[in-house]
Amino acid sequence: MVDADQTFVIVGGGLAGAKAAETLRAEGFTGRVILICDERDHPYERPPLSKGYLLGKEERDSVFVHEPAWYAQNDVELHLGQTVDAIDRTAKTVRFGDDGTLVHYDKLLLATGAEPRRLDIAGTDLAGVHHLRRLAHAERLKGVLAALGRDNGHIVIAGAGWIGLEVAAAAREYGAEVTVVEPEATPLHSVLGPELGQLFTELHREHGVRFHFGARLTEIVGQDGMVLAARTDDGEEHPAHDVLAAIGAAPRTGLAEAAGLEIAPRAQGGGIAVDERLRTSDPDIHAAGDVAAFPHPLFGTRLRVEHWANALNGGPAAARAMLGRETTYDRVPYFFSDQYDVGLEYSGWAPPGTYDQVVIRGDAGKRQFIAFWLKDGRVLAGMNVNVWDVTEPIQQLIRSRAQVDAEALAAPHVPLDSLLP
Repeated sequence: MVDADQTFVIVGGGLAGAKAAETLRAEGFTGRVILICDERDHPYERPPLSKGYLLGKEERDSVFVHEPAWYAQNDVELHLGQTVDAIDRTAKTVRFGDDGTLVHYDKLLLATGAEPRRLDIAGTDLAGVHHLRRLAHAERLKGVLAALGRDNGHIVIAGAGWIGLEVAAAAREYGAEVTVVEPEATPLHSVLGPELGQLFTELHREHGVRFHFGARLTEIVGQDGMVLAARTDDGEEHPAHDVLAAIGAAPRTGLAEAAGLEIAPRAQGGGIAVDERLRTSDPDIHAAGDVAAFPHPLFGTRLRVEHWANALNGGPAAARAMLGRETTYDRVPYFFSDQYDVGLEYSGWAPPGTYDQVVIRGDAGKRQFIAFWLKDGRVLAGMNVNVWDVTEPIQQLIRSRAQVDAEALAAPHVPLDSLLP
């Protein structure tokens, strides 16, 4: 069968899906490309939603992956505001949820992403309770933060992960009062561990953020549909005009589960299980982006990575695999964050329990340093804070799996390249 006779369907109109469609055309695929997006906005990138766009420093149009005209120009059939509610693997069709239309596929890519975890407590139906995952969420929250800043209002943020902290920083820049409630003893515990988490506590406290550690929200108190306060499981009550639930995201695996595809264990992220070519348990169906749990040879486990770079690189890798190209997806996880005057990049994977040493290179007190997480002398992850152009050597150290002298790693005058085998 020649390309022109084939139909490739992509379910999910985020960055992974849009870049997959782009790659199919760039690689010369001449068949039908159908991209199905359950939002009415064209495919967009998510980092600005908690950074530049939320702060009003980036225009709305800047978030889109392609100009709207790109899809027609490249013969990509874009279905906005449409959902898929079933996959028939035997007939090789997907069914649209609104009218039951069946669309045949030769290859199918699931790039359905993730959705915000919800607070399972009283009061979440109040008007001032927010989540941040979609462009519409960011548009609403942007107006909320601006109003809170004007009126001396207060927002309580449940969760001190990346989204929670980036929104806290944005809220303070607008002038809003901020309280962050977090069950761990430090922010970002599951990513950075306690050693580096404390740095973010100090950073945000310097900018006026209040933290309430070791607690969870148990109730959002309101009157006449509006938020008045947020209560925690240790009996505290925090005044609030708005509440943001930033307690993580869950992979959108429902479509895959209903189709009988293998799902990774919860301990491995719980996404759609794929192989090194991003193929699911059905060889004609691939998955990429936030929803995919892929085996990583460097870390010896499946990873489900909820970051921009994974969508940016995973979508094209899946597209090449769908075309039959030789593909191994083993990118080192990477993400970035901006909070106040601190910019950082993180490469690798080193949650608490996987490392036995943290090495600091530079001045952590001045927030200009690189942190390395090591196990048996091997670098698992590195985070550069206000230090730039070091991502490549950090990732090379991770990939090398070489044992590194900790003193040399900590010495700023020793080039990182010189530590490679």
